[in-house]
Amino acid sequence: MNVLVINCGSSSLKYQLINSESEAVLAKGLCERIGIDDSAITHQPAGGAKVKTEVDMPDHTAAVKFVIEKLTDVSVGVIRSLNEIDAVGHRIVHGGEKFSGSVLITPEVIRAIEECNDLAPLHNPANLIGINSCKEIMPDVPMVGVFDTAFHQTMPKKAYLYGLPYEYYEKYKVRRYGFHGTSHDFVSRRAAEILGKDIKELKIIVCHLGNGASVSAVLNGESVDTSMGLTPLEGLIMGTRSGDMDPAIVTFLSEKLGVSAEEVLNICNKKSGVLGLSDNYSSDFRDLAEAAAAGNEKAETALETYAYRVGKYIGAYAAAMNGVDAIVFTAGAGENNAEVRKLIGQYIGFLGTNIDPEKNKLRGEEVILSDPDAKVTTMVIPTNEELAIARETEKLVR
Repeated sequence: MNVLVINCGSSSLKYQLINSESEAVLAKGLCERIGIDDSAITHQPAGGAKVKTEVDMPDHTAAVKFVIEKLTDVSVGVIRSLNEIDAVGHRIVHGGEKFSGSVLITPEVIRAIEECNDLAPLHNPANLIGINSCKEIMPDVPMVGVFDTAFHQTMPKKAYLYGLPYEYYEKYKVRRYGFHGTSHDFVSRRAAEILGKDIKELKIIVCHLGNGASVSAVLNGESVDTSMGLTPLEGLIMGTRSGDMDPAIVTFLSEKLGVSAEEVLNICNKKSGVLGLSDNYSSDFRDLAEAAAAGNEKAETALETYAYRVGKYIGAYAAAMNGVDAIVFTAGAGENNAEVRKLIGQYIGFLGTNIDPEKNKLRGEEVILSDPDAKVTTMVIPTNEELAIARETEKLVR
């Protein structure tokens, strides 16, 4: 079965065509600046070079058409026709409490996703645009929605409720939802495979450390806590997001800066995190590590503050599960930045991680960082959300 995986943003569309039997990526690409001047599609067939083409993409339907054109192109395509796409899997950011797993997309499901739009106003409408565009181009191809929030629906009330009047939860569903669920699920299962143990017998902490970042506590294969909350702003310090802070800061800065609370939240989402802490030097952890090594004090402070926050969450989740068997680093910085992992390692040694400095230098590989006699196995596992979406899609369609 060939599964087309779609990840739709407000002005972008990422895609991969995956053969579900071999789990090979046949082709992948990115449509950028949809609905904006200078829109383009970058396409890469398996084993081939990236090909960037500037094309006019007024909307996402046009973008999907160009994706199909590239996939079936004589020179860079990997299939002969649209008929060779057997299913489409869509990444959907927020499913609220409505979805605890992946679902076949029906008109009822689309309406339920729309009802979650106010929980993710930047993401869900874009995801829906991708679904509707694909349905317009491929009306007879089955489609599946895979939700970022679904994996975390196993959290108990004590983990997902905020210390607010209970009526706000009942009326408005104000609670912790968590995100990156597809990644946390995929990585925790892979960790169990590497350890050769049943995931239902393990306590795993997954650190998804990208530009957006979150930590989750996975107990016996189920998420019991995670750092992101009602929105992806809560939790760790991230690339441009502030993470946890005193909520009174919003009104305090609103008054001091003479701007609206909405503008302060915009600052918290787009101008904060390690970007803000480094005095706008960079939100890229590679840049910060290089700058810190060269003596940039603010870059060094940004990295240390970030690592401290990750270390605190790992400690908290070890307490939440009354122990931990494995700690896993994944996503951009987690997989590739040895300096970030080294800094975090300073705070988790008390658990018995025994991280080998030489193994920690490896980038982008599956590797067990701990010594063989470590009490807690620490490892790096590259995430693969697209493959996870393809697996879920095939399972439901079959």
